[in-house]
Amino acid sequence: MPRSRRLKKGCVVASNVMVSATDTDFLIIGAGIAGLRAAIELSEAGRVLVVTKEALGESNTSYAQGGIAVALGGDEDVSLHLEDTVGAGDGLVSREAAQVLVEEGPHRVEELLQWGTHFDREDGRLMLTREGAHSRNRILHANGDATGAEIGRSLLACAREHENITLLEWTTTADLITNKGTVAGAILLAPTGELYAVPARAVLLASGGAGQVYSDTTNPAVATGDGIAMAHRAGAEISDMEFYQFHPTALSLPGAPRFLLSEALRGEGAYLRNAQGERFMERYHPLRELAPRDVVARAITREGLCGQDGEVLPVYLDMRHVTGIDPVKRFPGISTFLAQYGLLLAKNLIPVRPAAHYLMGGVKTDVDGRTSLKRLYAAGEVACTGVHGANRLASNSLLEGLVFGARAAAKMREEHGRESTEFDFIAKYASSAASGPAPDACSTLSELRQKMWKDAGLLRDANGLGRMKEELERMRPKVAPAAARPSLELANLHAVAELIVVSALAREESRGAHYRNDFPQRDDAHFAKHSVVRGGEVVFEAMP
Repeated sequence: MPRSRRLKKGCVVASNVMVSATDTDFLIIGAGIAGLRAAIELSEAGRVLVVTKEALGESNTSYAQGGIAVALGGDEDVSLHLEDTVGAGDGLVSREAAQVLVEEGPHRVEELLQWGTHFDREDGRLMLTREGAHSRNRILHANGDATGAEIGRSLLACAREHENITLLEWTTTADLITNKGTVAGAILLAPTGELYAVPARAVLLASGGAGQVYSDTTNPAVATGDGIAMAHRAGAEISDMEFYQFHPTALSLPGAPRFLLSEALRGEGAYLRNAQGERFMERYHPLRELAPRDVVARAITREGLCGQDGEVLPVYLDMRHVTGIDPVKRFPGISTFLAQYGLLLAKNLIPVRPAAHYLMGGVKTDVDGRTSLKRLYAAGEVACTGVHGANRLASNSLLEGLVFGARAAAKMREEHGRESTEFDFIAKYASSAASGPAPDACSTLSELRQKMWKDAGLLRDANGLGRMKEELERMRPKVAPAAARPSLELANLHAVAELIVVSALAREESRGAHYRNDFPQRDDAHFAKHSVVRGGEVVFEAMP
């Protein structure tokens, strides 16, 4: 630990860390849907600093194709949305959190409309579509398959109208500042390499997911689990990390990125076919292609493993029979991307296989975004309210960011809206900030991601998970965080990988997105509970 020195405002920080001149009341880490919605809510209560490590707009939000699920059809629709959410979560959904989501969702979407979000319409009316495990049409889209990008655009435009909101790009958050279980700000890494401390009344983690922990992912490069790792280092409780959702249909083409092929394609009638050209989903679930994502992902994986001598066979998405829509107009982003590789939705079989997509677990919070640490809040994919249980219902993630981002900000206003930032705190900076990036950071990260995919991915067992746990321990000397973004991200992904592995080892059953070959059955008697990592140990707690 670097030496410390006394600074103004009663602050003690590491000797190689400067105190920011930025006068901030509320610090938000992440500029996706949850972070921007929270910033707008907080802007009336003080000065808000929103930090993002790349350009504004580069987040999981902007890559969300499928849409936003919302019950706009009245009380019956809200009730059905609740039951669909609970059903998809395979026995682990917090009903309180799900009820908040579906009941407050319509109001939050109406706000988006007022703020200029352009959802797709048909004959002047909002166009509602259906996706897997939904009982009725309730998915709003924007520009066909660019819903997240449009919501992010409108929220960013709204945020820029508030003079109390400062948006800081290209700035990495290195760690949280804590004092005896209280979070008092964060250490930021500037693009120029300087580290500086930003005191704040309260901090909101809205840093998104951790898809880069796996070699095959639909997530952008920024999704490195930073918020979860920082909260874990600070001592916050982390929950349900074994539940990582693998999207069933990512493009599987040599030389092409693992581009997401939205579930909305299957919502419009696309089939899945194996290497023999057969539809196979009826063997796995009565809803066939519209079954929950975990079921579809495992079915595709098993169909692909039917080759001789370990040969992996292709599985295809087939829209050639679909009539009544123009795929190019309905899915312009997907169509444009596929055209680069000579593929057309209306004419070609599209090769697919699963890829890591969404983390149901994260920093444990209540429905108001409060974590187990004072003054630390979390919302969006970084958080775990229990709203998704063991398996997220399609298109609930954007709604989650809206609803719980607003709720977390409201609670921050209520609890810390009239305080001064001039309070005493001690900076405990867990990172070794004096050195540069480890020379093999990139190769170590590549190794970690490939081994996580193999041993802690879609299909798991004790042997593979145990092997991965040993590998992570072996890698530990190579991942000490340093004052450079590659090293910080490697350390964060290593921490996330450990959380996933220990949680997956502890849950000796199969449920939702967590499948154990050695424990293939669901075990409600022992595991109808949430896993919680507390003090380095995994415990199971009954649902509220």
